[in-house]
Amino acid sequence: MTTGSGDAGMVTAETAAVLPVLALVAAVALWGIAAVASQVRCGDAAREAARAAARGESAAQVRSAATRAAPAGARVVISEGPDALVSVTVEARVGPLGRWLPATTVSGTAVAERETRPVG
Repeated sequence: MTTGSGDAGMVTAETAAVLPVLALVAAVALWGIAAVASQVRCGDAAREAARAAARGESAAQVRSAATRAAPAGARVVISEGPDALVSVTVEARVGPLGRWLPATTVSGTAVAERETRPVG
C-alpha cells in the first residue's frame, strides 16, 4: 500500500503545532519539581533547627543550623511556646526558571520539646 506524498508534510505540521505545548509542560514539571525540592529542604532545615533549640543552643546557633540546610534566601522564625516547646518555621520563595514561571512560597515547621538535663 502506498501513501500520498502529502502525508509527510502533515506529520511535520502536527509536530510543529505540538512542540510549544510540550515545552510548556516540561517547564511546568520543572517548576513543580523545584517547588517540592525546596519544600523538603525547608522541612529538613526546620527539623534540624528545632533539634538544636531543644538541645539548648543559642538562637544564633539555631538560626545558623536552619540557614545551612534551607534554600537560599530563606526566612527563619523561632518561637517558644508553653511547656518548653520550641517551634521553628523556615519559609522560602521559589522562582525557578527566572521570570518565565511565577514564584511561590514554601515552608516547613518543626516543634520540639526542650531537653532537661538530669539532676545529679
